[in-house]
Amino acid sequence: MFHCSNFKAIFLVLASLMFYTLPAYAEPLRVAGSACETWPDWNSFRGKFVSHDGRVLDHSIPQKVTTSEGQSYALMFALIANDRPSFDLILRWTENNLANGDLTASLPAWQWGQRPDGSWGVIDNNAASDADLWMAYVLNEAGQHWNIPRYIALAELLAARILREETSNIPGLGLVLLPGPSGFHPDETTWRLNPSYMPIQIMRRFAVLHPGSEWDQLIQSAIALILQSSPQGFVPDWADYQADKGFILDDDPALNGIGFNAIRVYLWAGMLNKRDPVYPVLLKQLAPLGKYVTETGVARKNASAGFSAALLPILKSAGLNETLHQQRQRIVALAPMEGSDNYYDQVLTLFGKGWLEGLYSFGKNGQLIPGWKCENH
Repeated sequence: MFHCSNFKAIFLVLASLMFYTLPAYAEPLRVAGSACETWPDWNSFRGKFVSHDGRVLDHSIPQKVTTSEGQSYALMFALIANDRPSFDLILRWTENNLANGDLTASLPAWQWGQRPDGSWGVIDNNAASDADLWMAYVLNEAGQHWNIPRYIALAELLAARILREETSNIPGLGLVLLPGPSGFHPDETTWRLNPSYMPIQIMRRFAVLHPGSEWDQLIQSAIALILQSSPQGFVPDWADYQADKGFILDDDPALNGIGFNAIRVYLWAGMLNKRDPVYPVLLKQLAPLGKYVTETGVARKNASAGFSAALLPILKSAGLNETLHQQRQRIVALAPMEGSDNYYDQVLTLFGKGWLEGLYSFGKNGQLIPGWKCENH
């Protein structure tokens, strides 16, 4: 049966295609093509982790799961590499398999893979707001750079759905991005939040694209979450917030707090444009980790190469050049891109190393600035 909600979604996309014009602040258009220089690390990652039909596989898990996070990150890397064929393939698989064939009508499910009965499909239908944020952001930036109005229309609809379905007004914090639509509000006074789900540059981009919207509120609550959950500069993976008590903090944050989620807070902060007003605030707040790494040599015991790669931007931004060099050498020695079962390690390496090598950066208003060295006409 054809539902009105589906008709409305289709109408919105068609309307966006008909009336959309590129804003004056858009970056110059560049067209992907085989003559452009490639990104070897992306080519390596794509060959090992992206299937022929556009699914990003996590080989470290027996079920060979695919997550909305993996799909959104792969879209980002494909855009940075100016690899539109891969971008289109990954987006098509994502929409068909994680969003019931229609990203205008639903948030993508966060996990897909082999079920206990041997069948393949969605394992957990709940969404992940960080993946949704990145996906909306990358769709908009790809639409701007490659002049594809459909992508921009999809980004706008997805961003609006994030505001409707993945936020909550929390006493003392205001409007906050939840990790997903359900499962993160266990009782009337408690919320479970994730600081790494809130890259400021992405929210900044949507706030500029939609002035006067709720994105400004999300930026402020994201900043408050990072600052208040890391009083000693060590951000936790997850932060439990109680309306009457505030954040429930770890007794030993330096040792136990920073995990595979939290390390991304340092990654996103290090890549912020220096003209972003919160850049010096976050750099100062998160500085203790740089000192900790300088003294110990690693972010934590048995830290992977991905941890070191995620630290590269903030070490560079903080001017810790000797520690930066040490971590770069550690990455070379551990050679994370040579593995075939370390999906997340390689994701962090692509983000951190790619930024350090100038393959991309973020503008003051959060816009993506790719470092493409050629363009086809």
